[in-house]
Amino acid sequence: MAEPRSNDAFVEFERVQKSYDGETLVVKDLNLSLPKGEFLTMLGPSGSGKTTCLMMLAGFETATHGEIRLDGKEINNIPPHKRGIGMVFQNYALFPHMTIAENLSFPLEVRKIGKSDREAKVKRALDMVEMGAFGGRRPAQLSGGQQQRIALARALVFEPELVLMDEPLGALDKQLREKMQFEITNLAHSLGITTVYVTHDQTEALTMSDRVAVFDDGRIQQIAPPDQLYEEPDNSFVAQFIGENNTLMGTLKEIKGDQALVELDDGEVIDCKPVNVSQVGERTRVSIRPERVEFNKDRLQQGAHTLKAEVLEFIYMGDIFRTRLRVAGNDEFIVKTRNAPDQVRLEPGTQIDIGWLPQDCRALEA
Repeated sequence: MAEPRSNDAFVEFERVQKSYDGETLVVKDLNLSLPKGEFLTMLGPSGSGKTTCLMMLAGFETATHGEIRLDGKEINNIPPHKRGIGMVFQNYALFPHMTIAENLSFPLEVRKIGKSDREAKVKRALDMVEMGAFGGRRPAQLSGGQQQRIALARALVFEPELVLMDEPLGALDKQLREKMQFEITNLAHSLGITTVYVTHDQTEALTMSDRVAVFDDGRIQQIAPPDQLYEEPDNSFVAQFIGENNTLMGTLKEIKGDQALVELDDGEVIDCKPVNVSQVGERTRVSIRPERVEFNKDRLQQGAHTLKAEVLEFIYMGDIFRTRLRVAGNDEFIVKTRNAPDQVRLEPGTQIDIGWLPQDCRALEA
């Protein structure tokens, strides 16, 4: 997916390719630009090329083809330590034999910054991550969450304009991970730092990012703000990879502007928005998010489609109910409804009508 070149781009990849063996491309013709201060997440399954892109930007991998620019300057041949980029890894990479203050002081010493300036910057960075009292300790005396805070402080201590993060929260438990997500995002935005963040965790990507680039097979499949990515996926891969998604197989019967008639495999005909399809007679994968489906007749809006469904499973999940249905031959059709006083609890085997609005339904490539 090509992005137009932007004059205000701070980070740019132009037609970047990467191959390790000279034959297979791990990254294919990547065009990407980030303005200053953006928090961009590279999201995708293992082997999709996202980490390789991060490593090329950091300078730990060399692009096979194309240009990488930082603030308008080509950096392909500049070694990592001269790029002025902060890095945060999953394994923290702290020096065990140094105190926390010494760990933070190290990148400043490398940059030949004087002692009093170093001490002031270390103090500021520790205060930023609320670890001001821990300067005299060693990494082994800290918990995983505290070590991750120090790794973040070390990446920020020399005040870089760009910080790269590779799965930095992967080793933390759920509660701490969620807390750190907000802390990192708030810190990045308040300092105006451009951030490129790599993860395979969709919730993390949707929660933290200004934009998300979804990678698969060495290419960006879609790049968009989180809400657009979730509500308006460009293709079947993005629809399936981001959040939970229902699919029904069918054939295109008619296309008129932004409306398509799809005949499902069980013979039902429904209205959809055509997204990645163009030919009548073409097979299509119809995509509907679980929370857009309604089975309470009083809540079904005018103009909603209704289909017959059979309840297979009804699960109480606290804040929501998760109902698994058989719909148009699909036994894995999920409906999520919030836990409300008027929500009916359904027994397996119950025959019901379900519905959704045509604009919530997308006809994607099969």
